[in-house]
Amino acid sequence: MSVARITIVKFKSQEAADKAAESYTTNAPSEFPEAEQLIGLQSDDNTLLAVSLYENQEAMERADAARDKRMSNPEIASIDTFVGAVRLNHSS
Repeated sequence: MSVARITIVKFKSQEAADKAAESYTTNAPSEFPEAEQLIGLQSDDNTLLAVSLYENQEAMERADAARDKRMSNPEIASIDTFVGAVRLNHSS
């Protein structure tokens, strides 16, 4: 069963959020090669939300070093993370 990690990151400024969103869009596929699916969105001026789906917990844990590096950005004001089993993954 797939697992998902949802990360909500609030930045100190819109400029920092815009820069991080651009970097994530460009680099996340190569930084997280085991991810089955990556979704990134900017919910307001300085808040980004990332949804990452992995085949299993072990695959997600192998991505932790890359995630830790990305989350070490000094422009981050707060981070909230949620992890759980994927119950529905529908696309049309």
